[in-house]
Amino acid sequence: MFCEYDLHSHSTASDGTLSPGDLVNRAANAGVQVLALTDHDTTAGIEEALSAASSCGLVLIPGVEISVTWNKHTVHIVGLNVDHDNRALQLGLRELRRFRDWRAKEIAERLGKAGIEGAYEGVLAYSNGTLVSRTHFARYLVEQGLASDERRVFKHYLVKGKPGFVPGQWAELAQAVEWIHDAGGVAVVAHPARYKMTRSKLRRLFSEFVELGGEAIEVVSGSHSRDDYFTMAKHAGDFGLQASAGSDFHSPDNPWIEFGQLPLLPDNCRPVWSDWVIETATSDIRRAV
Repeated sequence: MFCEYDLHSHSTASDGTLSPGDLVNRAANAGVQVLALTDHDTTAGIEEALSAASSCGLVLIPGVEISVTWNKHTVHIVGLNVDHDNRALQLGLRELRRFRDWRAKEIAERLGKAGIEGAYEGVLAYSNGTLVSRTHFARYLVEQGLASDERRVFKHYLVKGKPGFVPGQWAELAQAVEWIHDAGGVAVVAHPARYKMTRSKLRRLFSEFVELGGEAIEVVSGSHSRDDYFTMAKHAGDFGLQASAGSDFHSPDNPWIEFGQLPLLPDNCRPVWSDWVIETATSDIRRAV
């Protein structure tokens, strides 16, 4: 059996390789019943995804993945079931995209100093000229023959101490949670096992997140191992947090992170969707009252 909810995915609106419509159709064909589109720092793909979902019977949860700087770590907070037209949310995301634009140009300039010319113009083709992320740089540098895969690009060019590294200056944790709540959504810590934090620091993150009103963490994630599922389920229980599940799908080229492969949440978890009522198969979800 697999989880029919997948609450973390990306389209070409950020750093995925499928259009929002194609993403929805792929998820539906894989047996996903409820999908959240959670592009990085943008909701630009939501309308197309909603339209596609209404055609194929899949329920689409409007979402977003917000970049946060917390104690010198970059963490990601997913917002689920947000009003993607909310003014406070959109103003916050706009500022993050402005930083992304500056960072992309700075990465390209630093790569140029290392002898890699034309990187900024090159990555624009991979990003459709919209939001530019480090993943777009990775794809471009692989295409240029400078690494065999995207992971090696990050290792040799884009992490701390390497020529294309530019530190993030993202939203504060409190801001991200506030924007999500202003938009009527649920705040979720994305793929917590992926962060390079000690156990005590990770628990400090969860503690602060709870104090700010955060509701859930991703227990099952495409970035997590089987052992991580149970470790994160224990953390969720300790902090009274609900559990979410999401593949973090970006591309069909990554078969190890694919739709329709997420296991069920551990038995002791309270799913983040346990308070949702699915009204129709045309992407209408509300909180249970």
